[in-house]
Amino acid sequence: MNAPQPLTSPSASAVGAQLRQLRRQASLSQLDLALITGISQRHLSYIETGRARPSPSTLHALLMALEAPLEHCNSVFLAAGYAPRYGCAPLASPSLAAVRDAIGHVLHANNPAPAIALDSQWQVLAANASTAALFGLLELPVNALEGLNLLVTLLQTGGLGDQLLNAEEIRTVAWQRASREALANPDLARLLAELPAPACPPPMADESAPLVMTRIASAEGELSFLSTFTTFGMPLDITVAALRIEHLIPADAQTWRIMTQAHERSLKPCS
Repeated sequence: MNAPQPLTSPSASAVGAQLRQLRRQASLSQLDLALITGISQRHLSYIETGRARPSPSTLHALLMALEAPLEHCNSVFLAAGYAPRYGCAPLASPSLAAVRDAIGHVLHANNPAPAIALDSQWQVLAANASTAALFGLLELPVNALEGLNLLVTLLQTGGLGDQLLNAEEIRTVAWQRASREALANPDLARLLAELPAPACPPPMADESAPLVMTRIASAEGELSFLSTFTTFGMPLDITVAALRIEHLIPADAQTWRIMTQAHERSLKPCS
């Protein structure tokens, strides 16, 4: 087979440079990426150096293998001269009705443990009844959930971060996670730049726990939670790809008892 003819298209060079950067960020060699995608290493080399323009299907295969954010994928497709591949429908859109139903189901199923749905800016989109019950235990108004940004309230003085017994540890974890996400999210990067960086965390104990616990001082005693996330598999929409649900799973019997009782009280009608 004859080698592809050299191209002088600026778009091919721009796409190749972006793909090469993504590959290096993923710590993959050209051979690694070629094996994952089924594209020959020689052809991949031509693409990265701008001597070949990838077809839409080849570009899609490379971007999926590199786990590039969908918004970044759209910019690469545009640079290659193709139409953007992924939409960005508002969460309230009729086309995302099934997604909203799924979020509601997962949040409800997590009771009596708190759970919240977040967007790519850490904005709280929805929360379950146990989250409201937790706010009650912290003597915070339930309407404080409306318009709440989890990253802001953790990092800023006067927010939920002040309620944490291991505030600096949790703030450091949140800062590090948001910093990684901000590399591909300019809006989040701007928000992060406006927030105070956490102080250095205390030194770790010799026998540390396998997971970082979220420890909260409440009106009924200390609460301890494990944090896990739910995301949507194989998203084809930027809004859906950015969604995640954070579950705060009680880490001990006392926390389960307190949260179960608080959730049950929240369900009783006011007399």
